[in-house]
Amino acid sequence: MEKPSIHYVFITGGVVSSLGKGIASSSLGILLKARGIRVTSLKIDPYLNVDPGTMSPYQHGEVFVTEDGAETDLDLGHYERFLDVDMRRENNFTTGSVYGAVIERERQGGYLGKTVQVIPHLTDEIKKRIRLVAKSAKDVDVVLVELGGTVGDIEGLPFLEAIRQFRLEEGPGRCLNIHVTLVPFIQASQEIKTKPTQHSVQKLREIGIQPDLLICRTETPLPREAREKIGLYANLPVEAVIEARDADTIYEVPLNLEREGLAGLVIRRLKLRAATPALGRWKSMVETVRHPRKSVRIAVAGKYVELRDAYKSIIEAFTHAGVANDAKVELVWVSSEEIEKKGAAALLGRVGGLLIPGGFGERGIDGKVQAVQYARENDLPFFGICLGMQVAVIEFARNVCGIRSATSREFDEDAKHAVIDYMPGQTRDLEKGGTMRLGAYPCCLRRGTRAQAIYGKDRISERHRHRFEINNEYRTALENEGLVMSGVSPDHTLVEIIELPGHRWFLAGQFHPEFKSRALKPHPLFASFVKAALAAGAPSGRKTR
Repeated sequence: MEKPSIHYVFITGGVVSSLGKGIASSSLGILLKARGIRVTSLKIDPYLNVDPGTMSPYQHGEVFVTEDGAETDLDLGHYERFLDVDMRRENNFTTGSVYGAVIERERQGGYLGKTVQVIPHLTDEIKKRIRLVAKSAKDVDVVLVELGGTVGDIEGLPFLEAIRQFRLEEGPGRCLNIHVTLVPFIQASQEIKTKPTQHSVQKLREIGIQPDLLICRTETPLPREAREKIGLYANLPVEAVIEARDADTIYEVPLNLEREGLAGLVIRRLKLRAATPALGRWKSMVETVRHPRKSVRIAVAGKYVELRDAYKSIIEAFTHAGVANDAKVELVWVSSEEIEKKGAAALLGRVGGLLIPGGFGERGIDGKVQAVQYARENDLPFFGICLGMQVAVIEFARNVCGIRSATSREFDEDAKHAVIDYMPGQTRDLEKGGTMRLGAYPCCLRRGTRAQAIYGKDRISERHRHRFEINNEYRTALENEGLVMSGVSPDHTLVEIIELPGHRWFLAGQFHPEFKSRALKPHPLFASFVKAALAAGAPSGRKTR
C-alpha cells in the first residue's frame, strides 16, 4: 500500500476536446513543485488501442517515447518538459490495455469462475493502475491524473466511475477533482455563454463526481458576474471558478494560473505543506520566449506538416533552444512532396537551417533527399532525426559515394544497395505494436567530433523509436568519402550519430533528442543547431563536399 500522505488530483474535461487539460495539469504540477511539493503525473486515454504506437500521426499526433520504451500519449511530453521528471510506462494507460489485462486474467482463471463485468472488475483494474503510479514513483506527494476525452463520452464512463469509487475509498481530504471546461464568447451577440459549462458540470455530477475547482478556458476576461453564475450552478464558491484565458505561449499558463490562485486552492483543500513558491527561473524563461532579442527561420521538411501535433516535441525543443540563444525560432513548414515538385532551392533559399524529423514510409523521400543535398552543398546547417539521419546517409551514398541506387530496405525490400537496412532481430513480419527499438540506449561519442564537443562528454543516453539502421556493410565506403560516424553503440554495431567535418553544422542522430528537451534544460543538440542557424542567416552559397 502506498504512503498515506499521497494525494490525488483528477483533471477531467467538458464541452469539447483539446481544451488543454494536459497543459493545465502540467501547469499545476510546476506550481506545486515550485513550492517543494513532489509531483508525478498519469494520463488515461479512453481509446481501445493498447497504446498510440500503431496510430497515424494524423489521428493522434506525436507518439511520445519514455525512458523505459513505452509509446505514450503526447501529453506525457508536456509533463516531462514542465516538471523535469522522467515518465515511465505506468504513467499512461488506455482502455485497450485495461481490457487486455482483465481478459487475460479471466482466461487464466483469475476471477474464480465469476461473471466478469465493468463494475467491479474493470473499475478495480483502473484503480489499481492509478495506485501503481504512486507506488512506482519515488518520494511523491501528489499524483496528477488526467482523463482524456470529455465528460459524456461513452468510452470514458468506466474511468469516471472508477474515479468516483477511488475518491470514496481514499476518504476525505485525499482527492480533489478539477474540471476543465469552455466558456465561449459569441461574437455576434458579444456575450460570454456559461451554459455549456453548466451542462458539463451537471453531467459530471450525474455520474457522482462533484468538481472541487473549475478551470474555465476563455478567449476574453471572465467577469465576476459570470464566475458567480457558474459557481452557483456548479455548487462552488466563486474563488473556485478559475479563469484560463488564451496565452501567447503555453509556458505562460502556469504564471496565469498562479495569479488566479490555483495552487493555493489545491494546497488548502488537500492540506499540503508548502514552501514559498520559487518561480524566478520560470518567469525569466517566459520573458525570453515573449521578448527575444534575435530571430531565425528554420525549415522543417516532413510529410505530416499539415498537423503540427505530429511534431509537438520538436516544436517545443526549438522553443527551449531559442531561449538558450535569446532568440525566436520561426519554423517554416515545408512538405517534402512540395520539394519534389518545386525543388529545394525554391523552398529552402531563405532559411538559416534545415531539420528533417522522424517518420515512416516512402512518400516524400525524394524531396527529403533533395533537401539534404541542398543543405550539404550550400553549407546550410542541417539536423537530421531518425529518418532524417537515414535520408542523409542515402543522399551521401548516392551523390558522394556514387552509389546511385542507394536506398532503404523500408522503401524497397529487394534493394541492391540498401545502405539502410533492418536492425538485427527486426523484419517486416513483426507485429507492429511495441516491436521497434524503443526507449533509452547508451551511445559512445568519438573524441574530437562535433557531437562530443556539444555534449561535453564521451557517453550519452538518448531515446529511440525505429527498426532500421545504417547497414554496416557500407560503413567503410561512407567513411572513406568523409562521413564521420561520431556516435556508436557501446558494442560498435549500431551507428547513432553521423556528421560532416568542414560543414558549418551537419549532424544527424538515429535517436529522438526532442524527447529529452525540457523547458529549463534545452537539449544541447537543439541549442547548438539554433546557434549555428543564427550565425548562418541565409545560406552563403559556398559549396562543400
